[in-house]
Amino acid sequence: MMRIDLHSHSSVSDGTEPPAEVVRRAAAAGVDVLALTDHDTVAGIPAAAAALPPGRTLVPGMELSCLHEGSSVHLLAYLCDAGHPELAAELRRIRDDRTIRARAMVDRLGEAGIEVTWERVCAIAGVRTGPMDTPPDPGASANVIGRPHIARAIVEAGAASDVPEAFDRWIGAGRPGYVARYALDALRAVELVRAAGGVCAVAHPARGEATPDGAVPMELIEQMAAVGLGGIEADHPSHDDDEAAFWRGAAKRLELAVTGSSDDHGDLTEHRIGCRTTAPEEYARLIEPATGAAPITAE
Repeated sequence: MMRIDLHSHSSVSDGTEPPAEVVRRAAAAGVDVLALTDHDTVAGIPAAAAALPPGRTLVPGMELSCLHEGSSVHLLAYLCDAGHPELAAELRRIRDDRTIRARAMVDRLGEAGIEVTWERVCAIAGVRTGPMDTPPDPGASANVIGRPHIARAIVEAGAASDVPEAFDRWIGAGRPGYVARYALDALRAVELVRAAGGVCAVAHPARGEATPDGAVPMELIEQMAAVGLGGIEADHPSHDDDEAAFWRGAAKRLELAVTGSSDDHGDLTEHRIGCRTTAPEEYARLIEPATGAAPITAE
């Protein structure tokens, strides 16, 4: 059976492997269709497509940073027109704010006595440095700075034993180095993706921040479905069996596609690409309305 993984990250955002290596590892793991979904950018798609082994398919995508009533919600967007003016403007704003936020977090860590430098964070993220550095267009070959890059710098500085501890002690919400960031309203994000010809699924819905138990509120899922949400990522490595079953049921009730994905980040997630997959019929159902771009299959 065709194996389809619709959520992965490269070093263009907070993964540890370059896009070309991500698609090579996916092929080695027996994945036939892979979505590269770096945070708020499609910058890794050209390199991933160029390295795609024959017979394998790449789905251009990204993981959008969204908010609902002040809490984080993540949306997987696929097959958008990257040149859509309104979506491109929002992505640029998100990228710019990520840089501003990361600088502020490094400053706060310094005030707390943690010897993390901006230059080292940029080096880990693979981005240019400089006080006047402005992130280029989201479609350009530029990486996105995220908290995992700062966390890795914290580990290097000896202030945490690993990345999860760096989040827990220093840069998670409410911790000394945390700084809030700009993100799209979740409903508006769905509308923008659809306006750009794309399709979308809510990512790891049991692991949001919008309710006391961490789940994305069902009321929000229903509202997103009403404005064009196409699927729910029910099968995710962080979901236990009961959670996965609950979200599969929710997707079916709302007539949405049920997706499964690894959310692989390379070394940070122990190279788990292909550990969760999407059924071919659910994949076909998800992407059927897309008009902004098409999956890329290597000859």
